[in-house]
Amino acid sequence: MSVVGGPERAVGQRDVVVGAGFEAVFLDPVGRVVQQRWADAAVAVAFEELDPVSAFPVVPGRRWGPGLWWSATTGRHVASGSNAMRAQLMVLDRDRRVVGLAGRPVRVLWRDGRGRGRSWVPQLFARYADGTGLLADCPSHPEAGGERALEAAERVAEACAQVGFVYRRLELLEMTLAANLKWLAGYRHPRHQGRPGLAAAVLEAFAEARPLIDGVEEVGDPIEVLPVAFHALWHGQLTVALDVPLHERVLVHSPMVPAGTGGPAGHRATADHGRRPRSRRRPWSRRT
Repeated sequence: MSVVGGPERAVGQRDVVVGAGFEAVFLDPVGRVVQQRWADAAVAVAFEELDPVSAFPVVPGRRWGPGLWWSATTGRHVASGSNAMRAQLMVLDRDRRVVGLAGRPVRVLWRDGRGRGRSWVPQLFARYADGTGLLADCPSHPEAGGERALEAAERVAEACAQVGFVYRRLELLEMTLAANLKWLAGYRHPRHQGRPGLAAAVLEAFAEARPLIDGVEEVGDPIEVLPVAFHALWHGQLTVALDVPLHERVLVHSPMVPAGTGGPAGHRATADHGRRPRSRRRPWSRRT
């Protein structure tokens, strides 16, 4: 047997013993360290509900540090370790297939070819509605973590494949997509649903694709209506191209409302598409 310990351990964690195959170490709901066969833990343990098995490192001199992301999916905070990880949390938090999220909830252990104990703690876990899971790391660049991280990625991917999970090293988001998601994330909280009936009116206004500001102004005062539209865009109730910068005349559509039940005729949106925006400044410069 090989013993794994070291500075990455959670405070108070005892040394753990690595047997044959993959094993999992995690904290139970009352904070006790538990070690199980990986195959058993993957089936029985709700990783998405667990606290981090070890803290995210604080790197002196870096402009970012560990923090918390409030998840619209779960209504709870998720531990986050970097800007790159927060960006990936935004993506997963908008994914309707995802029902649970957690930061560093499990340590995966194994023995290498020389019989030495090895371990790795993936940065995040996502639970999908079908019960499967995603373990992922969010490197700030492709070579982040060096050879050790790449070797660990291969072994964790192998462990995940054994239980029907997936492991990925997630690529950085394109800058425009990241900026758009960051903006919309500011409206993910239910408080931006607006007064009763307003959300439904917004969806109806975009039953056919039309410029954002046109649909918003048809419903009411943009100061009141825009946050509701952004909330619907975050949750996928309205759709928009996120690979181009958001602006007041970007085309928005509600796939949840049958065409012809509201909004202008389709040819108006088509005619407006391609027109130069009336202003380069976003009309939503201040959130409500």
